[in-house]
Amino acid sequence: MLISGCRALDLTDEKGFLCGKILADLGVDVIKVERPGGDTSRRIGPFWHDIPSPEKSLNWFAYNSNKRGITLNIETADGREILKELVKTSGFVIESFPPGYMENLGLGYSVLDNTKNGIILTSITPFGQSGPYRDYQATDIVAMGMAGMLYLTGDSDRPPLNMSIPQSYVLAGADAAVGTMIAYYHRTMTGEGQHVDISVQQSVAWFLGAAIPYWEVNRILLERVGTFRSGISREIIQRQVWPCKDGYVFFHWVGGLTGAKTGRQIVKWMDEEGMRDECLRAMEWESFDMDTATQEVINQISKPLQEFLLLHTKKEILDESVKRNISICPLSNMEDLLNDANLKAREFWVDIEHPELGTNITYPRQFVRSSEEAPVTRFRAPLIGEHNKEVYTELGLSRQDLVILKGASVI
Repeated sequence: MLISGCRALDLTDEKGFLCGKILADLGVDVIKVERPGGDTSRRIGPFWHDIPSPEKSLNWFAYNSNKRGITLNIETADGREILKELVKTSGFVIESFPPGYMENLGLGYSVLDNTKNGIILTSITPFGQSGPYRDYQATDIVAMGMAGMLYLTGDSDRPPLNMSIPQSYVLAGADAAVGTMIAYYHRTMTGEGQHVDISVQQSVAWFLGAAIPYWEVNRILLERVGTFRSGISREIIQRQVWPCKDGYVFFHWVGGLTGAKTGRQIVKWMDEEGMRDECLRAMEWESFDMDTATQEVINQISKPLQEFLLLHTKKEILDESVKRNISICPLSNMEDLLNDANLKAREFWVDIEHPELGTNITYPRQFVRSSEEAPVTRFRAPLIGEHNKEVYTELGLSRQDLVILKGASVI
């Protein structure tokens, strides 16, 4: 384990699941705290064999593996006291409640820090703990829209398009894990805890890449162009995603000496397979400049390449591009990834037992490798209240205590 001897209490919904998942993979003992009856996020599909059930959500499986799970109602007085006892045994608390919710329950950062000196509280909210939007609510599509990502996603002749996976929560969860680890490093140096404030909107806006400097430097607003690439000049776009015989590949023309190597290799490859094109053969690749190229020229050199790629499979294109040093790569689907030779060689996939389903499910094994013991996915996500007895017994609660607390809807 890269991090051992630490515990985190994960009180998040889907906005923060990935943060706890990353900490758990690193070796932190992450305890997922759900309300009695289970978290509402368990109702997010898809489901195992398309059977809707709080115990069969694939979304839940994906983002909560390596965590233990308990149920606890922190809106009750007993629940808050139990949480404080858990905090005394923990180094991190992760939450995604609306700003002010924890304070109103008497569980704000100052209280938690008094309960456990050096505690790190990580809060994940749509717009952060401060600012004019502090108390606004937002779904994933709202966060993506207000952060600018939707403006860039989709085809130019249609309205903006949202991604099917809640991307904003993934970005925020990853940022939350990074912020938590920075605070953890600070604590190892000083002994001091921190309150880490994550805004989902801010995490998405940080991910906009070239769109921000294009506006700041050139006053160019990059817009959605679908499978094409914009921003090369003020006038042109060029294709980036190309259909092939069994799917799609990624490629775009580049100018200068780098582009000349690729351009000449593509012409040679096409010539060898009997698809000689005079327009491509006549190109002066070394002086080809994407900043001054016209849309007509881009279309002329793209048309024969598109026809050529349609005759080949993704694997054929990959093998030849590696051999010829051409920068073309296949767009892999999940079947491709599960059969990918490199991922198999690096033992990226692991089968995790789901005894309640009577089967194993394949998971990503690790997000990073290390010369020390690497973080790995070790066990499946918890069932509802699966570790109640295990965790609460550690606090000194008896079996009779648990029966009483369950009857009072505390656990």
